[in-house]
Amino acid sequence: MSPPNTYDILKERGFVRQVTDEKAVRDSFCKEKVTAYVGFDPTADSLHVGNLLGLMALAHIQRGGHRSIGLIGDGTAMIGDPSGKTEMRKMLSAQQIVANGDKIKAQIGRYFSLEGEHGLLIRNASWLLGLNYVAFLRDIGRYFSVNRMLTAEAYKIRMETGLSFMEFNYQILQAYDFLVLYQQHGCTLQLGGDDQWGNIVAGIDLVRRVESVPAEGVTWPLLTTAGGAKMGKTAVGAVWLAAEKTSPFEYYQFWINSDDQDVERFLAYYTFLPMTEVERLGRLQGADIRQAKQVLAFEATKITHGEEEATRARQASEAAFGGGGQDLTAIPTSTITRHRIEAGLLLVDLLAETGLTTSKGNARKLVQQGGAYLNDEKIESIEATLSSADLDNDSVLLRAGKKRYHRLIVEH
Repeated sequence: MSPPNTYDILKERGFVRQVTDEKAVRDSFCKEKVTAYVGFDPTADSLHVGNLLGLMALAHIQRGGHRSIGLIGDGTAMIGDPSGKTEMRKMLSAQQIVANGDKIKAQIGRYFSLEGEHGLLIRNASWLLGLNYVAFLRDIGRYFSVNRMLTAEAYKIRMETGLSFMEFNYQILQAYDFLVLYQQHGCTLQLGGDDQWGNIVAGIDLVRRVESVPAEGVTWPLLTTAGGAKMGKTAVGAVWLAAEKTSPFEYYQFWINSDDQDVERFLAYYTFLPMTEVERLGRLQGADIRQAKQVLAFEATKITHGEEEATRARQASEAAFGGGGQDLTAIPTSTITRHRIEAGLLLVDLLAETGLTTSKGNARKLVQQGGAYLNDEKIESIEATLSSADLDNDSVLLRAGKKRYHRLIVEH
């Protein structure tokens, strides 16, 4: 029995929203070893949950025996992608972009191998930053129609608020990336979010016109949760893949708090579980859906942070929400001096300081709405302070809402 076609796997798991030529893409996975790429612009020092679909798609492609390229756009990040943005992105320094790319490189290697034969990590600054402007316009710019570029959804949206000439060049540079990756590595497939369709098609057209070879593109859907929130966003900001920005415990909690309606598709997207198991878990109803959420949280955390951290996060979650004297050490923790406690430290200040709220104002609102807790006791007043009497073995547990915890330990 022949192994399943990699394109069919991607489609079954929900990764296919648009495809340039479905038969050609599917056939290529049957006939040859396909090289595919996804780009990640280093606009921050960590990727976030919103980037996971690209990482998981490349992981499935590599698992199917093909080659996956993670392209760090440290060259294109100098420009800024206008796709999906109503205003120009904040410009970062060249030094910051390089530093961000260094950190992201380590993250990408958790999802698929970068050893060379089956996976590569490449940075487009290596060919973009040294381009001769006039030569580039003559050799590459002549293939692009301004009229056609202006029909792209990303540009049409920005024409109303203002599109800089710098950003207007982004599509040409991304298309050039595809051409270089074909010329240097035989890459014939680009994947990206649905907002990248215009950029992907531009790259396909450039490869075909310059090299007279077929190239294809696939986009995945732009995800929102069942509640309408952008995937990977929470009340306190993005859910990062870096442990120092979003701890494994917080990461685990993000997944276990998924809406019931999201669980099955999230299992398909963000785990490597067989679809038969995904569908079985997706059929669970009522109180049993908690089991499916626990599997989702553990598997997703294991992929990003490793099995040991996933196990610790699961144990800490069970301890925090199930009672008992289990290990709480995986819960986000910080230290506090006894002197600050004795000086009279407002709990609303601590809620903001520990990141349980985004500001002191939000902390006050949380207390007034009855959503803030100290050692599982509701904080009744915005004037409440932390006292030595609240300490249990020199530690206390703050909670925001039903699920978000932070542990404070007194320094000695």
